[in-house]
Amino acid sequence: MRPQAEVMADLESYAQLLEKWQAVQNLVSRETLSEVWTRHFADSLQVLKLVRESDQAFLDLGSGGGFPALPLAIALKGSKRHFTLVEPNGRKVSFLRTVARDLGLLVNVEGRRSDQIDSRETITPDVITSRALASMPRLCSWMAPFFGQQTRALLHKGREHVEELAESGALWHHDVLITPSDTDDNGVLIELTNLSLKNR
Repeated sequence: MRPQAEVMADLESYAQLLEKWQAVQNLVSRETLSEVWTRHFADSLQVLKLVRESDQAFLDLGSGGGFPALPLAIALKGSKRHFTLVEPNGRKVSFLRTVARDLGLLVNVEGRRSDQIDSRETITPDVITSRALASMPRLCSWMAPFFGQQTRALLHKGREHVEELAESGALWHHDVLITPSDTDDNGVLIELTNLSLKNR
């Protein structure tokens, strides 16, 4: 793990870029911009407790303003771990690439939707992340093409996670571990493995 002072310095640079770009591009909700350290950085970084030493390739779907992938890439900088961020919005892509370049992160940004990416041409990720993107059934359909035997999804979810898991469980096989969120009393981190479509 990097020295905390270095991580904090890079997060501060990220926060400054976020505030600058927020003026012209809605990267996070206005109400949460003043709470970026707790609502976005700390919320993203809690995923670290579920990251394994063997996790090298990360795929983040619907990256938006970069959460949780960019704080994770900052914390893990220098470890050779590689992050692919998928975001179809052109201005957000420019922002993500600017942060990655300015902070020297091992990050590649795909400026298209996940269903426009041929999973046969990408490295099978060890970890798929996503935060505030879509319901579990839809997320499962987007993640499935990229899932390998060892792939795990680490997903931020809110109070509706029980209902969403029931809905996705009607369509998909998946094993699930739930960890309470450190930053949201109603939130959880879902660790999802063995994803496959049920025969209908």
